[in-house]
Amino acid sequence: MSILYLVVPCYNEQEVLHETYSRLTQKLNSLIERKIVDAQSRIMFVDDGSRDNTWNIISELHEQNSQIVGLKLSRNRGHQNALLAGLLTAKDLCDICISLDADLQDDIDAIDRFIEQYQNGCEIVYGVRSSRKTDSFFKRTSALSFYKLMKVLGVDIVYNHADYRLMSKRALEAFAEFEEINLFLRGIVPLVGFKSGVVEYERHERFAGESKYPLKKMLSFAFDGITSFSVKPIRMVLSLGAIIFLASILVLIYFIVIKIFGFAVAGWTTIVCSIWMIGGIQLLCLGIIGEYVGKIYKEVKHRPRFTIEALLKD
Repeated sequence: MSILYLVVPCYNEQEVLHETYSRLTQKLNSLIERKIVDAQSRIMFVDDGSRDNTWNIISELHEQNSQIVGLKLSRNRGHQNALLAGLLTAKDLCDICISLDADLQDDIDAIDRFIEQYQNGCEIVYGVRSSRKTDSFFKRTSALSFYKLMKVLGVDIVYNHADYRLMSKRALEAFAEFEEINLFLRGIVPLVGFKSGVVEYERHERFAGESKYPLKKMLSFAFDGITSFSVKPIRMVLSLGAIIFLASILVLIYFIVIKIFGFAVAGWTTIVCSIWMIGGIQLLCLGIIGEYVGKIYKEVKHRPRFTIEALLKD
């Protein structure tokens, strides 16, 4: 039987943590009793520098139950880095690892189907939402647009998949070789390769607390995903520059011709509009190029992606 680790990133989750613990331990014990996973299987809560009572609760749960592993980061590093810390720590302790959020939106009953896919030979299993009925129109439309845009830009990404997935030990070891600072795990994991599968599930409403991904963070996350995995925006800047250059030549020819024929053209509106348009496009292009330069700057520094302050395990 395989040793399973459930990796759960937590940031200010004191309101939901006890319920998450209750449901996950019930599910894990059920899997152990049915001899689907080994009795050495564990639940790892990763505290991403929470400002509330999250770590104290994790410590208490660890004292009460040896199945609970606690991992505390020295400061808040963001969901992706917290998840990465949990996965890389679990890599040496388990045979298979399933990552899921602490807010109980991911259907834990799908875990059985994840393991079944693994037993059928899949090294990576993606949890995919079967529908987005519970989302607002804006969130549903923007999310689907994002996935389509990523596909257009050449990024291999699974539709309607967040970070609810199973990875085998072999997949985790290959995943550990990806050392980039700018993390977008939904794009990195498909690059690992190996046989993969999909499990569809219905995403629930958040059990308690507030979402850690407001609109501003979601947009930032999406932009990071695009610029971390595709150079097409840079190529679009080049194409746009070439189009504007050709257009400027045509406009120049036009004004030379009307000048030769003696037409009186004030030209004020044309000049002002041209300056504003070209100036705006230049700033946009500089911004896109600057984003890539900024990412290169972060990568070449090779700063640690996370620092572990404490690890609680039996």
